[in-house]
Amino acid sequence: MKVAEVTPNVDSAALLAGAQFIDAFRIATTHPDLDARRAAEAMVTRHPRWIELLIALRNILVAPLGLKTSGAADGVARDMIGIFPVVSETPDRLVAGFNDKHLDFRLVVDVAAAGAARSVTATTLVLTHNWLGRTYLAVIMPFHRLIVPAMLRKIGT
Repeated sequence: MKVAEVTPNVDSAALLAGAQFIDAFRIATTHPDLDARRAAEAMVTRHPRWIELLIALRNILVAPLGLKTSGAADGVARDMIGIFPVVSETPDRLVAGFNDKHLDFRLVVDVAAAGAARSVTATTLVLTHNWLGRTYLAVIMPFHRLIVPAMLRKIGT
């Protein structure tokens, strides 16, 4: 399945005001009954081994800096998909993400009819707060550009 980078088509001010980074990737699928939650669940659960290793390495490296490894909050029940709290949800759009001291991010999963098929777009928005956030974003960007398309390809499987 082919994943294409597309121009983001979201209201960034409403989703994450001041976001300095926004990108989007899209894939077509033949699943006619796919909704945004099921697409997001397919994307963020059961990662390929190479993604799991990158996430584990990331968590080891950021632990001494006090950065979050999940959006889960102690003692607070939240609707979660993988490590991401759900911020808002409709059948056609799911917004997940959380805020941390170095940056805030949102993952927006949009599902739309495309003839007899469906298209799924994953849009990432990031707002950095300080030099740590800007450095973190610069370091993870090459991996992000590999991981998001790999996550989208899981929707077709």
